[in-house]
Amino acid sequence: MGAILPRASTMPPHDRTRPGASVRASIASAAARLIAEDGITDYAHAKRKAARQLGLPGHAGFPDNAEVEAELRAYRSLYQDEEHSAMLLAMRRSALELLELLDAFSPYLSGSVLDGTAGEHSRIDILLFPDSAKDVEIFLLGRGIAYSHVEPRGDRAEAVLVVETDTVDANLIILPPQFERMAAKHRDGRPRERIRAPALRTLIGA
Repeated sequence: MGAILPRASTMPPHDRTRPGASVRASIASAAARLIAEDGITDYAHAKRKAARQLGLPGHAGFPDNAEVEAELRAYRSLYQDEEHSAMLLAMRRSALELLELLDAFSPYLSGSVLDGTAGEHSRIDILLFPDSAKDVEIFLLGRGIAYSHVEPRGDRAEAVLVVETDTVDANLIILPPQFERMAAKHRDGRPRERIRAPALRTLIGA
């Protein structure tokens, strides 16, 4: 793959007047392309690699994840619109099946499949709030559903179980029941959107 060239940024004009804003915009644009084309799922890694490919120093001012997400949506809209829309719809249908299957554990869809930035290398993120992680494992075993454990990425999750769907793998992120009443946040502090099955049905027109 050739060198990544920065393109016109989606950053609002008043933001581009900030010191270092053009560097941030270039890194955000290049990182978004890496995520879309190379399947990188770690935003921090994508930003570091984008900076290197643009010949920028390691201490360059990096964009935040929201800026990269905005560029990623713009990139997919410009270059992957029809293909990406079909793939995203299929992923959301798989997510709906999981929400319905796991209804006893107060499931929510969150992450890139919900916000529309998911790609072929993404996973469906389902938040669960059972009394115990073992309850979910027993439920899956009782239905013959294979799963594997992965290390939770945050300090709130009790466990993360990975299951296969007919599109991509899904992370079943198991959280204590009391956290259901708390506003979820990304690691960078931004609010993390989540929806239940009825809202997802409306979203996909099911």
